[in-house]
Parts: sequence; structure tokens; C-alpha cells
Amino acid sequence: MLLAPLIARFVRALGLEPEVGAGEEEGGIPRVAVEELPPEVGDTLGLIDRGGPFPYARDGIPFGNREGLLPPEPPGYYREYTVPTPGAAGRGAQRIVTGAGGEAYYTGDHYASFHRIR
Repeated sequence: MLLAPLIARFVRALGLEPEVGAGEEEGGIPRVAVEELPPEVGDTLGLIDRGGPFPYARDGIPFGNREGLLPPEPPGYYREYTVPTPGAAGRGAQRIVTGAGGEAYYTGDHYASFHRIR
């Protein structure tokens, strides 16, 4: 239904969403505590909170949500950051995607799935 995303965005904007705990799902996206993920996830969140400096030139670029797995938002709403993966060549598959509303999502499989971490 076309109204569902608009209603969900309106409800979020008003701050009416209930708190969701780790392990629960929000909009079909499971939540996970940062402490349950590789330590590099927490390190990267700290860099994001401080505004950098980031180790990769592509950190902070807009994330287009082409997969459609995150809640629909206007272009430019989401940003992506690399989570260093020990032993991986290049940037590896782990990322954090943040939203302009303060939410953050983790993917360990290069956008095939997401967990909400805040």
C-alpha cells in the first residue's frame, strides 16, 4: 500500500514509535546490540559519532537503498561507512548505514541483509 511508508514516516517524525529491544524486529529488520557484533562495528560507530577521520575515501557517501531493504526515505537520507574486516582484501563486506534521523544499520554481507543497531 502506498500510504504505509508515508504513515510510518509521519509516526517516526512525531517520535511515536515504541522502543524496540535487541532481537526484536522493527519494520521487518531485526535489532542487534552492538556488543554482539565484531568490535570493529563499535569502533566505526565511534568514528561516525565523532565525524571522522574515516579510513576509507568512500566513507560517508550517500547510500541509495537500491536493494529496498531499509525503510523508504528520500535520496540522500542514508550514508554508508566501511567497517574494517580483518583479513579481507580491500574494504571487505561489512558496512554501517546511518539515517538522517539517527538510526544505524549493520550489514555483514554487503547489503544482502541488515540489522538495526540504533
